[in-house]
Amino acid sequence: MTFAEVEAFVRASLPPPPARVLEVGAGDGELARSLAGSGYDVTAIDPRSDAPNVRQVALLELDPEERFEAAVAVVSLHHVEPLEDSVERLASVLEGGAPVVIDEFDVGRLDGAAAGWWLEQRRARGEPEAESPAELIETMRGKVHALEWMRAALAPRFELGAPVYGTYLYRWKLDESLRPAEQALVARGALPATGVRFTAIRRAPSRRAASPRRGRRRPGPSRT
Repeated sequence: MTFAEVEAFVRASLPPPPARVLEVGAGDGELARSLAGSGYDVTAIDPRSDAPNVRQVALLELDPEERFEAAVAVVSLHHVEPLEDSVERLASVLEGGAPVVIDEFDVGRLDGAAAGWWLEQRRARGEPEAESPAELIETMRGKVHALEWMRAALAPRFELGAPVYGTYLYRWKLDESLRPAEQALVARGALPATGVRFTAIRRAPSRRAASPRRGRRRPGPSRT
């Protein structure tokens, strides 16, 4: 499912059509279809997708000879494994100056208030969410990459834009109707802004560019 605010951010950050765009973690392919309908030359990949317009391939398995003028990753980079090697493959298929448009969930900002609110909304919809807020936080911090680790993996090959924070929880197995409520709570400081967006611009490739070190520890939230 594609949310209107997300698609607006993506479109505003991409070069004009008919740019060749790679979508990483395309899910049901809805965003890819929408962009293709506007004239973009879209290649959508997701190893777990069964959508007819999405190739069942992981980022690391993408042919390094392919070339793209931009990439999009909507709430997908935090699942990519192995992250550093996959980001290297992403850099290898992008032209110099190409933007990577990133919309993410900052798991480091998921606190007790945010986890509790999300669980309350899920239960109000009849979903059997048995975890406590503390258990949900622990689960998520062990399940997805921290924002700091994602940015660290991108930094050797990309110029990173400043992160811009906003709402996210309503998009996580909830629905658009809860966006105003979440926005109001974030505005008055009752909930943290757990959504984050930024662009990463591919640096001009250099033959002498050194490969980033492997095996770094995640600089994100500590595991409990």
